[in-house]
Amino acid sequence: MQNRDKLPIEQQMFYMSQWGATQFTTRNATLETLLSLAFGIDTQYQLARKPAWFDSTFYEIAAKPEGDARLNYEQMKPLLQQLLIDRFHLAYHREIKDMKGYALVAAKGGAKLKTSSGGAAYAYIFTNRIDGKNNPLDTLASMLAHPLGQPVVNETGLKGNYDFRIDYASLQTADADSSLPSLFTAIEEQLGLKLENRMVPVDVFVIDHVDKVPTEN
Repeated sequence: MQNRDKLPIEQQMFYMSQWGATQFTTRNATLETLLSLAFGIDTQYQLARKPAWFDSTFYEIAAKPEGDARLNYEQMKPLLQQLLIDRFHLAYHREIKDMKGYALVAAKGGAKLKTSSGGAAYAYIFTNRIDGKNNPLDTLASMLAHPLGQPVVNETGLKGNYDFRIDYASLQTADADSSLPSLFTAIEEQLGLKLENRMVPVDVFVIDHVDKVPTEN
């Protein structure tokens, strides 16, 4: 592991190996990014008491699971958590806080979702598309939080896993001539769901302590 403090901007391109490789590798990763990966949190709103250097100091990691195991994301998460605790002396606790956000609920007429037919699960967020397979709607809610920049909680009451796709006009690069609907309209038209603006309970990750310089290899 290497600490790369204040790299020139042209060298700050982030790289991460694919899940399922025999070695987990990152380059130019901030501790904020590593924390998000390890604990599955959205650092836009789920992270409290982060140090000033948290998103501007960069690290390289090369970690090899025992026995050349090929671990998926869920299998790798606890190992990354332990790495942060052991090497950065991370200490934390969690709190539930009410924040302004959205509740994902069924629209008038009911949801248009179909239960997933199975297969490998995936979840991707693109500039103007959200695409998921074999995921619960809690996952969809957390994905919607990224383009909205606010927390989203699943209050549809729907259980099980679903395949879903939403095509919408990008919120970051709004184009008046876009043929795609807004995200809010797309969710209702394509999935039969809607977003209601309200205060929602959010699981907040609170940093009690973390070192800037990790312990030696």
